[in-house]
Amino acid sequence: MNILGRFDRVDLPGLGLVNIHAKVDTGAYTSSLHCRQARVVDGILEFILLDEEHPEFTGMKFCVTDYEERNIKNSFGEEELRFVITTPLIIFNEEITAEFSLSNRGSLKFPILIGRKILRNRFVIDISKKNQSFKEKRKRLALQNRKRKE
Repeated sequence: MNILGRFDRVDLPGLGLVNIHAKVDTGAYTSSLHCRQARVVDGILEFILLDEEHPEFTGMKFCVTDYEERNIKNSFGEEELRFVITTPLIIFNEEITAEFSLSNRGSLKFPILIGRKILRNRFVIDISKKNQSFKEKRKRLALQNRKRKE
């Protein structure tokens, strides 16, 4: 079982996001993804991820028909109605089909929050560590580059 630290960098290939900062939160059940704009138009959920200040911001509009609306408790214990989407998450080179609620995390340091639903039975958490998956990814890529040059 892989060890995750208190934060890491993950890929969301279905959304075109690579090496995005993610906070590991064992207190949160659902994972969350920063989204400032989300609305339903003719049964289709349209949303834009991140915001202009984020280095990975593209302004690209995503459209999905497979989504839910759920009441999810925020960090203050208050229920909020949020859109929930399912998309692949890659961490430790493993692709996990994951649910993310879309919420405004603009005032927070990490645009992604990884909750217990993803963590359970997959990872051990060591809060003294950080970027464990990202470090492994960099080593793997460096080794691949070395092999190509040989």
